[in-house]
Amino acid sequence: MPAARTALAVVAASSLAGHAAITPSAQPMQKLTMNTIGERYAKLVLAVGQHDADYVDAFYGPPEWKTEAAALKTPLTQIATDADRLVAEIPELSAADRGDELVVLRRDYLRRQLEALRTRVRMLQGARLTFDEESRALYDAVAPTHPDSYFDAALKEIDRALPGPGPLVDRYDAFRRRFIIPADRLSGVFDRAIAECRSRTLSHVQLPATESFTVEYVTNKPWSGYNWYQGNYRSLIQVNTDLPIYIDRAVDLACHEGYPGHHVYNALLEQHLVRDRGWVEFSIYPLFSPQSLIAEGTANYGIEVAF
Repeated sequence: MPAARTALAVVAASSLAGHAAITPSAQPMQKLTMNTIGERYAKLVLAVGQHDADYVDAFYGPPEWKTEAAALKTPLTQIATDADRLVAEIPELSAADRGDELVVLRRDYLRRQLEALRTRVRMLQGARLTFDEESRALYDAVAPTHPDSYFDAALKEIDRALPGPGPLVDRYDAFRRRFIIPADRLSGVFDRAIAECRSRTLSHVQLPATESFTVEYVTNKPWSGYNWYQGNYRSLIQVNTDLPIYIDRAVDLACHEGYPGHHVYNALLEQHLVRDRGWVEFSIYPLFSPQSLIAEGTANYGIEVAF
């Protein structure tokens, strides 16, 4: 189960950097099982989604949880308190638990996801963070910083490859325009790219027998492509036709959004963690969380895996 282990392992490893300690309530707490922690976490994510329409990227757990969240519309202050309490209530691992790598990773994953949730709540309450502070708190990662000179070698190489008069950026744009897919051929090109990406993915990964996705061509979106995972091993993939789509982007999108990217990642999490193990926390995907870093990173790396 490579996607399941990858998602958990990277988030768990990053959580070892250390975070502020939580002071538990003086009142003795009843020990919760990890399944209860997972359920309460999922419900907290749905609660935050009532205050931030972009927060819940996917949810295919019990539909009544979503209905309940909409009816309660829990205040942000209460969500923050509940999240603090839930982090403090995550149980220590038993000797038997430590024998199962995924169980160990699950505990660290939930703790880190909850800490990111608390940060998002603080931001919704008005907290202002620098770019790096926000990146570290939400995604457990900070982008590297490079001087302009870092890019000089790449610019010189492009300049040699595209000789001629005028600024390099204009020469590059002119070259790229030769590879825009005409609108009337977009569907055919994407269908072919998806078929090849799926064929190559199947040589590396065993997929659920009933997995599939639908492609829609849309406009007026801030992104070029998006995967909406719907559960039952199905996704809706939307492609924004407002933006020019280049021939190499067809393979990029087919891999990134579909095979072996987001669609495969989510289908394997559903199969191995939600269905096989009953870990309901993986039936929900909060956009502003370390899980997003793993999802995007594996989707990008999936292009190299398949090709």
